[in-house]
Amino acid sequence: MLREQKLSHYINKSKSLNIEKQEKKIRVALLGSFTLNGMEETLRVKCSEIGTGCSSYVSGYNQYNQEILNDDSGLYRFQPDITFLIIDVRSVLGTTYHSPYTISETERKQIIEKKAGEVSRLVKTFVKKTDSKLVISNLQVPSYSPYGIYETKTSYGLREMVLEFNSMLNSLAKTEESVYVYDFDGFVRKYGERNIFDFRQYFIGDIKVSFDYIPHLMHDWMGYIKAALGLSRKCIVLDLDNTLWGGIVGEDGFEGIKLGSNPSGRAFTEFQNVLLGLHKRGIILAINSKNNYDEAIRVIKEHPDMVLREEHFASMRINWDDKVLNMKEIASELNIGMDSLVFIDDDPVNREFVRINLPQILTVEIPDDASQYAETLMDMNDFDLLKITEEDIGRGRMYLQDRQRKEFERSATDLGEFLDQLDIRLTIKSANDFTIPRISQLTLKTNQFNLTTKRYQEEDIRKLANQSDYWVGCAQVEDKFGNNGITGVFIVKKESKTEWLIDTFLLSCRIMGRKIEDGVLGYILQKAKESGVQTVKGEFMPTKRNQPCENFLSDYGFSKESGHWSYSLSNAIKIPTHLKLSIDQ
Repeated sequence: MLREQKLSHYINKSKSLNIEKQEKKIRVALLGSFTLNGMEETLRVKCSEIGTGCSSYVSGYNQYNQEILNDDSGLYRFQPDITFLIIDVRSVLGTTYHSPYTISETERKQIIEKKAGEVSRLVKTFVKKTDSKLVISNLQVPSYSPYGIYETKTSYGLREMVLEFNSMLNSLAKTEESVYVYDFDGFVRKYGERNIFDFRQYFIGDIKVSFDYIPHLMHDWMGYIKAALGLSRKCIVLDLDNTLWGGIVGEDGFEGIKLGSNPSGRAFTEFQNVLLGLHKRGIILAINSKNNYDEAIRVIKEHPDMVLREEHFASMRINWDDKVLNMKEIASELNIGMDSLVFIDDDPVNREFVRINLPQILTVEIPDDASQYAETLMDMNDFDLLKITEEDIGRGRMYLQDRQRKEFERSATDLGEFLDQLDIRLTIKSANDFTIPRISQLTLKTNQFNLTTKRYQEEDIRKLANQSDYWVGCAQVEDKFGNNGITGVFIVKKESKTEWLIDTFLLSCRIMGRKIEDGVLGYILQKAKESGVQTVKGEFMPTKRNQPCENFLSDYGFSKESGHWSYSLSNAIKIPTHLKLSIDQ
């Protein structure tokens, strides 16, 4: 089970927070049908722990209807970035909760349709009035029924009513881009109804989540906040001995390690299965192990009970170098920031060594008992995304293809020959329903090759794409080894008939070094010239991490003028000849 601090810890710590000192900021609103004490303080502290200043707004007791329906409510004046609405089954069903069978089956169905309709109208009203994301809880399916064991024999009984309501809520969220359903019923099942619902606290103050479990609930909600801020991690770096398998292969031998269907090996097999599931969803896997390479790689390649094989790892450092050096090399090879990495190692000394020297990496404090490895990984909220795109799902395959590209590059005599033989196909796409989620995701997460590091949520991109004075587009890259997916984004503001401004220009770190950026910029300039524009301006806003694009505009031929970089379209426009450029409008 997830180890959490007591609620009192968060309440006390919240009193000394200074959100102005935090680099990132987020505005969070909390609405509910019952008492929400302690949630605000816990969220603010948890946000501070990830370098984010959290401003919060909490509605009055059971005032969520009034807050959403009133245009001049405190909620709308607060202008939240993300809003959590938690409702409970007792409040929604009222007297029907305790006496559902005093009315007919038809009437029970009508009640659920009515209640779901009320919530649907409320949600749609909220969506129209604000740009905030909305996370609404589903209802807990009651374990108790007045019909007892006969409940399951009853047509459209109490539990079926609640399940139907939850299903309608899920359907609603699928039609509203900015609305998400939090599985409160799953939360109760995970931690136990008698732990979550304390009758004494309920009778005293209509508290329907026990104080002891509010930190656990807020841990779940932080998954939405991290995803909204673009703070999700995308690579797990793993030790081998006593982490992916039990024992030490150098001492116990190939046949002696613990892995497979025997009781001591099942924990490691389960852990690997969870990792494989994450890998198939788009999480990159890598190895950082002090080991004899030949012995370790034999287990990975040949052991009959290994779930993860060589093709599942985008980078492998199996050697006797220190783990900090290996971590730096892994990040460099994958071309991702340290804050994208999660490190899992059974050895507390190695964990502390990495934690002290590379604090940007999330080093997981895994338990001594290997049977809890899988559970620990499943409890993490650091891999959550508000939208899983095709690029996310295919990331593991794309990084494997990138290993092949690097091997091919080493065989080429020079960079020009390598680029020519890659057969790169660059497709420029407009912002649409299919590309907007990926465009937003890249603006939130891309740090290294990003001229302005402006962050845009999906709703922001959608608005810009519908404005005539903005041009929002993206770039898809393919080559002889496979499809890299949408890996570039540009947003251009058409300031006048003769002058455009590049608001956003970024490139995924995976495709840096192939002159893709020159091709995309060249196309923008070409399009501007065709539209009668005389000058295109750009900006470089330096951060701690975007040095890779510091000289991009000047190297292309832009000149510094009055705080901007400027390019006269009377100059030649350069599009690298090794790129096969096409347009998909």
